[in-house]
Parts: sequence; C-alpha cells; structure tokens
Amino acid sequence: MSATVVDAGDGLPLTIAALLRERTARDGARVLLVRDDEVLTLAEADRRSRALAHGLLAVGAGKGTHVGLLYPNGADFVVGWLAAARIGAVTVPLSTFSTSAEVSALLRGADVAVLLAAPSYRNHDFVATVRAAVPELAAAIDAPNMTDMTDMTDATGAAADPIPPPLFAPSTPALRHAFFEAPAFGAPADSPHIQAAARGTGDGARPRGRPDLPWTVSALLAAGRTVGADVLRAAEDAVAASDRMAIVHTSGSTSAPKGVIHSHGALIRHVANLNEIRRFTPDEVLFSNSPFFWIGGLSYALLGTLLSGGRLVCSNAADAAAVLDVLERERPTMVNGYAASVAALPADPTFAGRDLSFIRRGNLYSIMPDEVRPADPQLRHQMLGMTETGSVCLVSEDEGDQPERRRGSFGHPAPGFETRIVAQGDGRVLGPGEVGELWLRGPFMMEGYYGRERHEVFDADGWYHSGDLFLVDTEGFHYFQGRGGDVIKTGGANVSPAEVEAAIRDVAGLTAHVVGVPDDRRGQIVAAAVRVPPGASVDADGLRRQLAERLSAYKVPRRIVLLADHEVPAMSSGKIDFVGLKELLRAAG
Repeated sequence: MSATVVDAGDGLPLTIAALLRERTARDGARVLLVRDDEVLTLAEADRRSRALAHGLLAVGAGKGTHVGLLYPNGADFVVGWLAAARIGAVTVPLSTFSTSAEVSALLRGADVAVLLAAPSYRNHDFVATVRAAVPELAAAIDAPNMTDMTDMTDATGAAADPIPPPLFAPSTPALRHAFFEAPAFGAPADSPHIQAAARGTGDGARPRGRPDLPWTVSALLAAGRTVGADVLRAAEDAVAASDRMAIVHTSGSTSAPKGVIHSHGALIRHVANLNEIRRFTPDEVLFSNSPFFWIGGLSYALLGTLLSGGRLVCSNAADAAAVLDVLERERPTMVNGYAASVAALPADPTFAGRDLSFIRRGNLYSIMPDEVRPADPQLRHQMLGMTETGSVCLVSEDEGDQPERRRGSFGHPAPGFETRIVAQGDGRVLGPGEVGELWLRGPFMMEGYYGRERHEVFDADGWYHSGDLFLVDTEGFHYFQGRGGDVIKTGGANVSPAEVEAAIRDVAGLTAHVVGVPDDRRGQIVAAAVRVPPGASVDADGLRRQLAERLSAYKVPRRIVLLADHEVPAMSSGKIDFVGLKELLRAAG
C-alpha cells in the first residue's frame, strides 16, 4: 500500500545497502539488468559493488564523499552507483553528452572528489574529455615518473598495486582521484583507441609508455583489498535513510544544469509508491531507453527495477535492427522512456517481421502492438516527471483510454505530493479551470539544489514553484498549459505554446515546437517549427488553414518552418535548444 511518509513501519529497506542485501538474499540469481549482450544478476551486482566499495574506502571516500560516474547505461554504471551508495558516498552522474567544458563545470560545481569513468562511448572519447576538463590530471597522467605513488598491502599483508597520490587541482579543487575502466590504458600499444585517446598530444605515445598505469578501476579494486570486510559493513551500517544518495543534474534547455539532491529513504519510498501504481512486480520485464545519468533512468527505471525484483533491459546499440534483436530476445512486458529514441525502430526494414506481442504497457507507443497502442495518445493519462520530484509526480493508475473531457490529462499527484495552482502575478490560489503556476511540496521532494540555500529553492511554507503552467479540473485532474516564461503575448492576447502544439498534432499528426518571436506591431507572433518525417510532404499554408478551423486567429502560427529531425536545434543533453530555435524562427521571417 502506498505510503505518504518515508518510514511507514512496513519493513521496506530505506538505504541502498540494506535494499541490495535484502534483494540479493531473497534471490541473488535473478537478473537485474540486461544491456545488449551484457547480463548482471543481483548476486553479481552485490559482489562487484562490494569490491568497488572497498576500493573507494581505500582512497579515502566515505560518507558524504561525492563520486562522479561518467558511464553510458550498463553494468559499470550500476556497480558504481551501488558501490558509492553502500558507503554513504553521494553519486553524481555525469551526462555522456557532456563536452569537456561541461564536465569541468559539473566536477567543480558538484565538488566531485572521485571520478569513475568509461574510456569511451560511441564517438565520445571520455579519456580525452576528462584530460581536457582537468589539465592537472592530464599532466599527472603524462608524468614520466610518479615516485609519490602510495604502496598498498592487502589484508594478508601481500603487496597490492600502488595507486596515484591525491590530485590537487586548482581547476577542480575537490577532485582527488579519477579512475577509468579498462581498456583506457591497458590495451595493446598499437590499439587505435589508445593511440587516439591516451596520447593527448597527438604524438602517438601512450602516457608513461606502460600498460599498467594506476589510473584504472582495476588498480582501485586492487587497492580495495587492503580494506577489511568489517570496515565496509560498518560504513554501510552508518548510512541513514535521511543521508544524501545522489545529486542528479537537471537537463534544462534554458539555464545551466542544477544539481538536485535526493536522499536514500525519500527516493526509495517514492519509487516504491510509483511501482505500486504501475504494477511493477517481479514478473515484469521493463525496457527503458532513459539514460541512467538523468532522474528517469536512475530512479524510475534502475531503482524501480531493484525495488520490484523485475528485470531491466536497455540497449546502447546505434543500429535499429540490433535494438530490435534485444527486444525480441528479452521480451519486455513494459516499455518506458523517450519516444524520440525509438522513433527509428519502426522505419527499420526488419520491423514488420518482428514479434513484439509481449509488450503490453508503457509509453513508447511506436513499438507497441496495435491491440495495446492507443488510437489517440492524448486520451491516455500522461505523466509529469521532474528531477526535483525524484521522477514522476503527476500520474494515474488508469492506463486505459479516457473520455474526451480528459484529453491531455496528467492525472493526480503521486502519493505524498501536494499541489497548488497559483496566479503568477499576485500569488492567489486558483480554482478549477484557471491557469496558473504549479507548486509542489511533500516528503519525497528533493532536499534542494546543491550549493543553494533552502530559501532560494522553497518558499517559507515549503512549496517548490515549478514554473510550469497547469490547470486542474473539477475532478482534480491536472492539465499542462506550458512553461511560465513560454507564454506568447501577441497583440495583447496570451497564447499557450502547448495548445498550438497539440492542435498541430491533432490535425496533421506532426510534432511541432511553438515559440514567440519578436514583432514590431504585435510584440510577438506565434511561430512553429514543424518536424517533417522522412519521405513526407507538408504544405505549410494548408496546415495553417486546418489550424484556423481549430484555433482562434491570433493563435494560428503566422510563421511555419518545416524541419527534418536533425535540423531542430538541440543541446548536448538532447533537449531542444529553445534559444537557437527562436533565433532560427526569427531569421526565417
């Protein structure tokens, strides 16, 4: 039964260490994660994260230490997260889309003390990225001699591999250690990746000219053998439900990412409630394409799977057919994530012959069988998720088609959350049918933004002002109306971009991004960037005539620009670059 407090006295483990121990003891052979051809059982996750936790303790990490993770979805991310959480360290996931400048800013802004990273992912070279982000680390890696390396002995007294001395870098003053997964430095000297990633200077030489550099996770694991099991257990037992578990950065499209703090107990309880609402049982297999470094992947997908006892399936394959192979093999019953990330799958030549009949629920409608795919997605309850609310905060248990009066509904507040709709001008609490800013509060909200005072984040009564515009109907269902700063003021009238985008979707089946652009006469005009699918043809004037039958004249876009998906300006996070989009639409006049 859903609980509206963190500790409901029902025995739910409220720290990651306790949760992992309980789930592993119950059924350690159960598969927790499948990522393409990689399989991670609960027992393996426990064993590997325990070894890594020993390593983190060996280099001085512990309760409150910020541990950065720069990994794509997969077992390495899961193990790193579990290892840090076990000892009370605070996980700081870093986006794999990040540039070196963004990595530097995230490391510095979140006070990351230990960085664990993959060597590369697709065309992203993380060794080179981190070297550029932290010049002092690059200099240390390239140093011809490291006479200050710390010699270690393991629990039996035998010599263990040395590890580098702590880093003291003005560019990232909190960072002390960085460790890369093999083969960052351990591959053969003629490895193309090593030549490209590790040399840094373009001269073809590998750092220090040796394959056993101590800047690897394997060296960290070796150092961990110096720490006794009793030390790790004591560290785990010292973690409380109220302790910080993660700092997850927003992927905002209009401002710099903010580090959102979540604690063990609040996040675990909130996701347990969401699991009950979505009926995520041990028998379910969830396919999710949400990155683990964002809250949807970390909380709704990964933590949700650990809590449920089910299995999580994901894929990092760039080829659509390879992703479809994973789906057919693993047979997920639920699919959740970003629709744009699976948009290419139905276009694959093999899609028509694929058996995906096992998918019964979820929001990735393009890959769901016809019998469970909604004829009109706007007549299914949607969900509102925020990094600040630890994933989904508006939701409904009803997954069926809704009556027309509930078109576009986002459901009700999740258990433990309160909402208000407030007038932006004078702070009045608004009634049914009135559009205002959504405020939220509750025990499962974020602790705050890292580096900011509480009064900068919450008001005196504990409300978080979301900036999202909503209205609530007489039945308590919430309806998104746009962002507070997105309202278009044209000729003295207000236009909601969300309303115009929905109309374009309804009349033409097309995705559009609607913004206001400056206009000398009207202040702003309504402009729309309309995504045109490959092979399709769209008549902008015809679309405008169709919209005129649905919308008031002042809401019909005066400027329509047709764009292919790759032409829509995007940020490194993958979200729409609205600044760039507005400029593109302004220049099109």
